[in-house]
Amino acid sequence: MDEWIAHRRGLDGELLGWLRPEGEGFVVIDLLGRDRTSEVDWLAGEEFLEELGIGYLADKYELKRDDGRWHRVRITEVSTKSIALKQEDWGDMTATPVFFSVPFPMDESQLRPIE
Repeated sequence: MDEWIAHRRGLDGELLGWLRPEGEGFVVIDLLGRDRTSEVDWLAGEEFLEELGIGYLADKYELKRDDGRWHRVRITEVSTKSIALKQEDWGDMTATPVFFSVPFPMDESQLRPIE
Protein backbone atom coordinates (compact mmCIF):
# COMPACT_ATOMS: atom_id res chain seq x y z
CA MET A 1 0.00 0.00 0.00
CA ASP A 2 2.97 2.30 0.40
CA GLU A 3 3.19 2.77 -3.35
CA TRP A 4 -0.55 3.34 -3.87
CA ILE A 5 -1.37 6.86 -5.02
CA ALA A 6 -4.58 8.28 -3.59
CA HIS A 7 -7.11 9.81 -5.98
CA ARG A 8 -9.58 12.32 -4.56
CA ARG A 9 -12.68 13.80 -6.11
CA GLY A 10 -12.05 17.36 -7.24
CA LEU A 11 -15.27 18.88 -5.87
CA ASP A 12 -14.93 17.95 -2.22
CA GLY A 13 -11.67 16.03 -1.84
CA GLU A 14 -13.48 12.74 -1.10
CA LEU A 15 -11.12 9.75 -1.46
CA LEU A 16 -12.29 7.59 -4.38
CA GLY A 17 -9.53 4.99 -4.43
CA TRP A 18 -5.94 4.53 -5.47
CA LEU A 19 -3.73 4.00 -8.48
CA ARG A 20 -1.06 1.34 -7.98
CA PRO A 21 1.97 1.45 -10.30
CA GLU A 22 2.03 -1.68 -12.46
CA GLY A 23 4.40 -2.20 -15.39
CA GLU A 24 4.24 0.91 -17.57
CA GLY A 25 0.87 2.01 -16.15
CA PHE A 26 -1.40 1.71 -13.14
CA VAL A 27 -4.06 -0.59 -11.67
CA VAL A 28 -7.15 1.04 -10.15
CA ILE A 29 -7.94 -0.01 -6.58
CA ASP A 30 -11.31 0.79 -5.01
CA LEU A 31 -12.02 1.77 -1.40
CA LEU A 32 -12.44 -1.90 -0.43
CA GLY A 33 -8.92 -2.66 -1.67
CA ARG A 34 -10.03 -4.56 -4.78
CA ASP A 35 -8.25 -4.30 -8.12
CA ARG A 36 -10.83 -2.83 -10.51
CA THR A 37 -8.84 -2.68 -13.75
CA SER A 38 -5.94 -4.31 -15.46
CA GLU A 39 -3.01 -2.04 -16.31
CA VAL A 40 -4.23 1.32 -17.63
CA ASP A 41 -2.66 4.73 -18.15
CA TRP A 42 -2.93 7.44 -15.48
CA LEU A 43 -5.77 9.38 -17.12
CA ALA A 44 -7.87 6.25 -17.74
CA GLY A 45 -7.36 5.25 -14.09
CA GLU A 46 -8.49 8.63 -12.81
CA GLU A 47 -11.51 8.62 -15.13
CA PHE A 48 -12.43 5.11 -13.96
CA LEU A 49 -12.38 6.18 -10.29
CA GLU A 50 -14.39 9.33 -11.03
CA GLU A 51 -17.04 7.28 -12.84
CA LEU A 52 -17.03 4.54 -10.18
CA GLY A 53 -17.57 7.02 -7.34
CA ILE A 54 -18.43 5.64 -3.89
CA GLY A 55 -21.99 4.42 -4.43
CA TYR A 56 -20.96 0.75 -4.37
CA LEU A 57 -20.29 1.13 -0.63
CA ALA A 58 -24.07 1.33 -0.16
CA ASP A 59 -24.65 -1.92 -2.08
CA LYS A 60 -25.72 -5.13 -0.37
CA TYR A 61 -23.00 -7.50 0.81
CA GLU A 62 -22.78 -10.88 2.49
CA LEU A 63 -20.42 -11.81 5.31
CA LYS A 64 -19.33 -15.39 5.85
CA ARG A 65 -19.65 -16.13 9.55
CA ASP A 66 -17.66 -18.67 11.58
CA ASP A 67 -20.41 -21.27 11.08
CA GLY A 68 -19.90 -21.05 7.29
CA ARG A 69 -23.26 -19.39 6.60
CA TRP A 70 -23.56 -16.12 4.70
CA HIS A 71 -25.38 -13.19 6.36
CA ARG A 72 -26.53 -9.94 4.75
CA VAL A 73 -24.63 -6.85 5.92
CA ARG A 74 -24.16 -3.21 5.07
CA ILE A 75 -20.84 -1.39 5.04
CA THR A 76 -20.76 1.34 7.67
CA GLU A 77 -17.15 2.51 7.51
CA VAL A 78 -14.03 1.82 5.48
CA SER A 79 -10.39 2.52 6.27
CA THR A 80 -7.10 1.01 5.18
CA LYS A 81 -7.08 -0.93 8.45
CA SER A 82 -10.54 -2.51 8.41
CA ILE A 83 -14.04 -2.55 6.96
CA ALA A 84 -16.85 -2.03 9.49
CA LEU A 85 -20.15 -3.80 8.83
CA LYS A 86 -23.63 -3.87 10.30
CA GLN A 87 -25.97 -6.84 10.05
CA GLU A 88 -28.81 -5.95 7.68
CA ASP A 89 -31.91 -5.06 9.69
CA TRP A 90 -33.94 -3.54 6.83
CA GLY A 91 -34.38 -0.28 8.74
CA ASP A 92 -36.06 -1.84 11.78
CA MET A 93 -35.63 0.83 14.45
CA THR A 94 -36.40 -1.72 17.19
CA ALA A 95 -33.72 -4.21 16.09
CA THR A 96 -30.58 -4.50 18.18
CA PRO A 97 -27.70 -3.58 15.86
CA VAL A 98 -25.05 -6.23 15.30
CA PHE A 99 -21.64 -5.02 14.12
CA PHE A 100 -18.69 -6.83 12.53
CA SER A 101 -15.26 -5.91 11.26
CA VAL A 102 -13.17 -7.52 8.53
CA PRO A 103 -9.61 -6.74 7.45
CA PHE A 104 -8.77 -4.40 4.61
CA PRO A 105 -8.44 -5.19 1.75
CA MET A 106 -11.73 -6.99 1.30
CA ASP A 107 -11.40 -10.77 0.97
CA GLU A 108 -14.24 -12.04 -1.24
CA SER A 109 -14.07 -15.43 0.48
CA GLN A 110 -15.30 -13.63 3.62
CA LEU A 111 -17.17 -10.57 2.29
CA ARG A 112 -18.83 -10.47 -1.10
CA PRO A 113 -21.29 -8.26 -2.93
CA ILE A 114 -24.80 -9.61 -3.49
CA GLU A 115 -25.62 -9.50 -7.17
